[in-house]
Amino acid sequence: MLPKKTVKKVNPDKFVRYDEGAQMYHMGLSKFQQLAKDAKACYKFNQLVLVNLEILDEYIETFRILDDDFYK
Repeated sequence: MLPKKTVKKVNPDKFVRYDEGAQMYHMGLSKFQQLAKDAKACYKFNQLVLVNLEILDEYIETFRILDDDFYK
């Protein structure tokens, strides 16, 4: 019997197009595009642009409000 090969699965939603990402994050297309560009999470292949959601999520976390006064 041959040993099983371990296959590393790639997260299917690691990269998305602008329109898919805007829907996933519940925001407008232009706002998502600007956020992805600010995060430097874009990959361009000819006319196709993909956004790395892992990089984008890390960038979004930098905007977390930690001030207790905000939540009063």
